[in-house]
Amino acid sequence: MKQIFAAAFAGMLLFGMGTARSDELVTTYETDAPFADVVSDIQDAIVNRGYVVDYHGRIGEMLKRTASDVGAAKQLYKDAEFMQFCSAVVSRSVMEADIGNIAYCPYIVFAYEADAAPGKVVVGYRRLPKGDGRDQVNDLLDGIAREASGR
Repeated sequence: MKQIFAAAFAGMLLFGMGTARSDELVTTYETDAPFADVVSDIQDAIVNRGYVVDYHGRIGEMLKRTASDVGAAKQLYKDAEFMQFCSAVVSRSVMEADIGNIAYCPYIVFAYEADAAPGKVVVGYRRLPKGDGRDQVNDLLDGIAREASGR
């Protein structure tokens, strides 16, 4: 299950690679802070809100480790990681609005430093579609991403 999730997230990260942006699918912020500091800040921003990091994925390490197995021709990231967590309060509220909102839990905040842009760390998250109370999840994720990126 973790491998399937990691593969799906890798695809999302590849899609989200590039300049910082905010659109309907992904919101990102760029910072010059060291990657390790940004990842630590993501974890702190999650934990300081009273949540528990359920899983800390090291997608950059996985891509480096498997590059020769898949015939990769280039390195994508200097580093890339994500953290997933859930909120009993926010999740319950969103799921009470629409029980199908279970599809959006757990929540993920990611960070990467592209190999092509060393020194620039991108922090972001996938936005939930508008409606059914999902804006509170987007607000939560945006606060964490902004805090970790110094915005």
